[in-house]
Amino acid sequence: MHRVQLHYTLSRDAGDALIRNPLPEMLQAVAQQGSISAAARALGLSYRHVWGALKRWEDQLGGELVTWGKGQSAQLSEFGTKLLWAERQAQARLAPQIAALHADLERAFAVAFDDSTHVLTMYASHDDALGALRAHAATPGEGGALHLDIRFTGSVDAIRALNEGRCTLAGFHTLEDPAADSLAARTYRPLLQPGRHKIIGFARRTQGLIVARGNPLQLHTLADVARTGARFVNRPLGTGTRVLLGDLLAMAGLTPEDITGYDLNEPSHGAVAQAVAAGAADVGMGIALAAHARGLDFVPLVHERYHLACLKSTLDQPATLALRNLLQTPEWLAHMRALPGYTPLHCGEVLAMSTVLPWWRFSGRKRGASSRQKP
Repeated sequence: MHRVQLHYTLSRDAGDALIRNPLPEMLQAVAQQGSISAAARALGLSYRHVWGALKRWEDQLGGELVTWGKGQSAQLSEFGTKLLWAERQAQARLAPQIAALHADLERAFAVAFDDSTHVLTMYASHDDALGALRAHAATPGEGGALHLDIRFTGSVDAIRALNEGRCTLAGFHTLEDPAADSLAARTYRPLLQPGRHKIIGFARRTQGLIVARGNPLQLHTLADVARTGARFVNRPLGTGTRVLLGDLLAMAGLTPEDITGYDLNEPSHGAVAQAVAAGAADVGMGIALAAHARGLDFVPLVHERYHLACLKSTLDQPATLALRNLLQTPEWLAHMRALPGYTPLHCGEVLAMSTVLPWWRFSGRKRGASSRQKP
C-alpha cells in the first residue's frame, strides 16, 4: 500500500493553493498540453526535469503514467488518469479540513512574525466568500493585516463553538425571513440570545440545485428531484444547508423519504459540486460559486442571509473592529459583488437580532424600525 506524506512550505509567497503535489500538477499539464515539452514550458520547468520526475514516479509507484505512440501526442495512461482523478476527489472532499489546517499554520506564523497583525478566530458554515475574504484581509492596510483563522464546520457547531469560547465569530445562514415555526428557528433559537449575542451583516447569497451542464434531467425544483428519482447528495447534519433543505422540503410538501440519496452527504459546497461533476450524483444543494467553478449548471431556488454572530462583549475588540471596518471598504464590497450568487448586505454593520431573525419579537419594539442599530 502506498502512503501519503504531508509537508508545508514557509515563504513570503507560497501561492494560493491550500495543498500542492507536483505529480498531479505535471499530469494535469501533460493532459492539457499533449506533450512533455509543452507541459514543461507551461510549468516553467525544463524538459529534462519533467521527464526525469515522471520516470522516477513511475518506478516508485509501479505503473506507467504517460503513453504515446509514434506521431501521436502524449496522453495519460489509465493509471495516470486514475491518480489525477483520485487527487481531485480527495482535494474536493477534504477542502474544509485542508483549509482549517492551512489556517492553523498561518495563524501560528502570523503571530510569530508580526505582532501588529490582528488575528480573529471564526468557526463558520462553509462559504466561498469567506475564503475570498480571508485572502483579501491578509493584505496589509493602514491598520496592518488581519488574519482570519477560519474553521469551516456546520452552522450549529459554529455557534456552539462561539458559546463555548472557542472562537470570536460564528458564521451561519438562514432564509431571508425564516418563519417562527421553521426548522431554522427551532435549530438556532436555543443557541442565540438577544442581549448576549450580536449579528454582523455579511452577505445575501443564492442557494439552489447544482446539476450537470445542460441540466439533462431538467431539474428546476425539489419536486422535480423527487419525481424523477434523481440521485441527490446532501450536506451533513448540523450544517446550515441541511437545515435550509428541511425547510424547503416542508414548504414543497415533501419529506426526506421522497429524495433519493437524502442520507448521502458531502462536507462542503465544493464537494457536492465535485460529486455531480464526477457523475456520482445527479444533483445537490449548494451555492452558485461552487457550481460555476466546476463548469456545472446552477438552478437558483432561494436567497438567504449569511450572518456573522459574536458576543456583545467582543464587538469593540481590535480584531473585531478591524474586520467590521474591512467589510465596509469599497474594495471588499466590489470584490463580493463580483462573486457569482453574492450581494453585500449590511456588510460590517451591527444588526438587531429581532429583525434579522424575526422569530424573536419584542412588544416594546416599534413597527417598521430599522434592522440597523448602534453597537
